[in-house]
Amino acid sequence: MSTKVVEIKTLKVGKYIVLGGEACKIISYTTSSPGKHGAAKARIEAVGVFDNQKRSLVKPVDNKVDIPIIDKRLGQVISIQGANVQLMDMENYDTLDLPMPEDLKDSIVEGIEVEYIVALGNMKIMRIRGSN
Repeated sequence: MSTKVVEIKTLKVGKYIVLGGEACKIISYTTSSPGKHGAAKARIEAVGVFDNQKRSLVKPVDNKVDIPIIDKRLGQVISIQGANVQLMDMENYDTLDLPMPEDLKDSIVEGIEVEYIVALGNMKIMRIRGSN
């Protein structure tokens, strides 16, 4: 697992965090002021990058959490087979089979370049880079 440990107070909306073993994107981050004997607490709402499941976390801001190391890569679409897309990585020329993202189903055609991410052993096509 490629993760890094950071304090909760350094997180921001739009960054990534590991919740329940999944890489999640933070959509909401709020803190409560400390009480007489307590510490300030952070409430984090996040959505899973690969499963779109909503997760939340409430912990003191001084606690440490894991954040995933996200590798953004570029690939060229070789072929489309039903619900899967076959990509060739533009850096090391490996071929990969990834699921077709619902929001890009109409836009992905053979020969175009797409950006995909690798995090915690999972891969997902994020957006279209542009045509050749």
